[in-house]
Amino acid sequence: MNVMSSNRKIDPSRRRATTLFKPDGTPLDNDRVEIGPTDLAFNEWAAQGITPPDMPKLREYRLSRIVGELQKHDYAGLLTFDPLNIRYITDATNMQLWTTHNPARACFVSADGYVVLYDFHGSDHLSAHLPLVKEVRHGAAFFFFESAGLVAEHAMHFAKGIDSLMRDHAGENRRLAVDRMERPGHDALESLGVEIHNGQEITEFARVIKNDNEVNAMRCAISACEAAMHEMQAMVRPGITEVDAWAILQHGNHIRGGEWIETRILSSGPRTNPWFQEAGPRVMAEGDILAFDTDLIGPYGYCADLSRTWMVGDVEPSAYEKQIYRDALDHIQTNTAILKPGIKLDDLTKLSQQLPEKYKEQRYGVVFHGVGLCDEYPSIRYAPDFEDGQHEDRVLEPGMTLCVEVYYGEVGGPCGIKLEDQVLITEDGHENLTTYPFEDRFLS
Repeated sequence: MNVMSSNRKIDPSRRRATTLFKPDGTPLDNDRVEIGPTDLAFNEWAAQGITPPDMPKLREYRLSRIVGELQKHDYAGLLTFDPLNIRYITDATNMQLWTTHNPARACFVSADGYVVLYDFHGSDHLSAHLPLVKEVRHGAAFFFFESAGLVAEHAMHFAKGIDSLMRDHAGENRRLAVDRMERPGHDALESLGVEIHNGQEITEFARVIKNDNEVNAMRCAISACEAAMHEMQAMVRPGITEVDAWAILQHGNHIRGGEWIETRILSSGPRTNPWFQEAGPRVMAEGDILAFDTDLIGPYGYCADLSRTWMVGDVEPSAYEKQIYRDALDHIQTNTAILKPGIKLDDLTKLSQQLPEKYKEQRYGVVFHGVGLCDEYPSIRYAPDFEDGQHEDRVLEPGMTLCVEVYYGEVGGPCGIKLEDQVLITEDGHENLTTYPFEDRFLS
């Protein structure tokens, strides 16, 4: 079992020998290991007046958010296996989708800010540009595919390393926050006297407030997403398939430095009702409706979660299609208008517009949800799904980013409409970060 550790003494202010940097503060090096936006993306952002994030400062801010939550709860540290939490803490990426179902990577952060990245074997070089990562270790892959009959042994070896880190950085504090972990690791840590607490509470509350750098990264991701949407809409015509359209969207994201698409929720014609049908081989016809949810993980790993519904071909929507579209648009615009700091999260359900009876059965799962590196806390439900006290006394705060969305489709109806915008809570209200237009043909 490879348990090699590399201690790295790196000055957080260190820069490479080159004096040339990209607009986001990363080295201008064509051969660098670090992923990031392409020149196409930087040029588009410059033309739109979008300021890229300062990546070194963004990384420092995110780590400070985690450390603040750990100290608030008196935890010795946080152990995370979730690839999105590892990204948030370290900005290190490595097979992000593969490691969502093969937990081969982990990260330990002590309450004093010491970061140890447990990376996949042979991958030390992937985080060499990240000075906040103080050590790279291995040995977090104690799931069955990797360890087979040695799972318990490998899990115990890993647990002893975490126990040693806790003692080195927190003394007698045995309280460890863990977001998710294979059961053998949980058992091994507990056998060593470690108290395991809910790490998702730490990471979700840390991630919920974005500073200007994070918002700038999100603006960049949304810009890349909307450019891909324009490219997709320009190519949508009778005769192409749903997967043709979906591939154009994904291509537009990738060529700008975007990273992946979380889902493939795109459907047309009668497949728009009910919702959540994935892009398939259906050939689109003149007069079809096309509806989709981007769910893009764009440049810098930030999510652009937008939804639109279009007409296929040069035709006028029916009276029914226009009415349902207008109802859906009024729904998200009304719900966006109420957003401002100070509103209790539990009050958002009753303050938001309620669904007409005919749309309730096939309602979407949330009215609002947080968004950052992916869909994040909080989830605000419709009245039939509301549970009092889920969010305690938490309120909307400046720096929170929310998606406002709706699906309107009657049971047995001929089609459905999906719309969604991404919104920033500001000091005095909100800012809609989405600029992609709604469809004039539905509104005429």
